[in-house]
Amino acid sequence: MSQIYGYIRVSTKEQNEDRQWQAMLQNKIDKKKIYIDKQSGKDFNRPAYKKLIKNMKEGDLLYIKSIDRLGRNYDEILEQWRILTREKQIDIVVIDMPLLDTRRGKDLVGTFLSDVVLQLLSFVAENERCNIRARQAEGIATAKARGVKFGRPLKELPENFMEMREKWKRKEINLRVAAKECGMAPTTFFERSKKL
Repeated sequence: MSQIYGYIRVSTKEQNEDRQWQAMLQNKIDKKKIYIDKQSGKDFNRPAYKKLIKNMKEGDLLYIKSIDRLGRNYDEILEQWRILTREKQIDIVVIDMPLLDTRRGKDLVGTFLSDVVLQLLSFVAENERCNIRARQAEGIATAKARGVKFGRPLKELPENFMEMREKWKRKEINLRVAAKECGMAPTTFFERSKKL
């Protein structure tokens, strides 16, 4: 007997998946059959998605809210769609895009329309991922220009740092000894010395 599944994805643990839950419940999908990932859609290396694919059998039905919830990588979305619909013989319903319902139009024209819409939406999903990354990079650059520091703040240097640095520069002691005397890792000692 065929089963009905749902797949929900948000990009981060902080993001809210309520809209997707509502869509699944409105389609009467059993909560036990809904799989959720909270990570990027850049690839399909996601634990819940892998478990979902493993559990689905021929004739099952998969609901997703929108194509970008499946993923955001153009080539991989098309490949996963092919695996699901052609290899595993699973039907897919994209709730926000009724044209992407593989239960309908299994003739040549229906398949062609679905493929065209899928390719277009997959392109849009990946393009949005690229735009998000570009906006993020712009935001970081703007923040850095304003003097915002990213990462952990540097620890204060130990009192004997300058003395050990000078001894190391004059080759009186080696890097490991200088770092050990300062209570630092050799790489940290070296990096902090370079910055001075």
